[in-house]
Amino acid sequence: MKNSANNLPLFAESEIRSVTDPFFHETMARKAGYGIIAGVDEVGRGHLAGPVAAAAVIFPEGTVLQGIKDSKAMTEKARDEAFSLIIQKALAISVGVVSHRFIDETNILKASLEAMKRAVLSLGPAPEYLFVDGIHSVPINIPQGCLKKGDQRCLSISAASVVAKVYRDRIMRSYHERFPEYGFHQNKGYGTKRHLQAIQRHGPCPIHRLSFRGVC
Repeated sequence: MKNSANNLPLFAESEIRSVTDPFFHETMARKAGYGIIAGVDEVGRGHLAGPVAAAAVIFPEGTVLQGIKDSKAMTEKARDEAFSLIIQKALAISVGVVSHRFIDETNILKASLEAMKRAVLSLGPAPEYLFVDGIHSVPINIPQGCLKKGDQRCLSISAASVVAKVYRDRIMRSYHERFPEYGFHQNKGYGTKRHLQAIQRHGPCPIHRLSFRGVC
């Protein structure tokens, strides 16, 4: 019988990933009665252009993984290698993408949660429990635990961060082909000095977030 998500405070106790059990949080969820567990994360909140993307990843019990960590702490080459490994090992992977228009019409928090919701709803099999990076739960009726710095503490979330990052970076590189003056292949939409100078020189392009400071 599954315990209530409110009875799982131990998930928040470990500040770093366990050396002896890299899937510590997932293991504890399984001990609480949850069989199919997904890690969820998003990327693209702080960018001036492009979408926000989220990923959800489910690993089978007993998976062995190495070299997977917070995507922000990895080189591009390491992320690409990790991405391929995750695809090989995962039971299920899905991605949710929310456009810059949705971000402008609502706000970046709502857009991020919507992207995560879309990713979770696209999973098959459907997860029984979610581990979510950050402090905001996904607006969906599935038991879940929010972990601050979850991409550093929970391997399923780390994997989701890698998938979301690689996927979104590929989107931004494709946009570079259409709007080369902004350098999206390098900055991925971040407000770098050269990016801001390009906006001042050329004005915003069709994928810029007009509600963000520095764009208009």
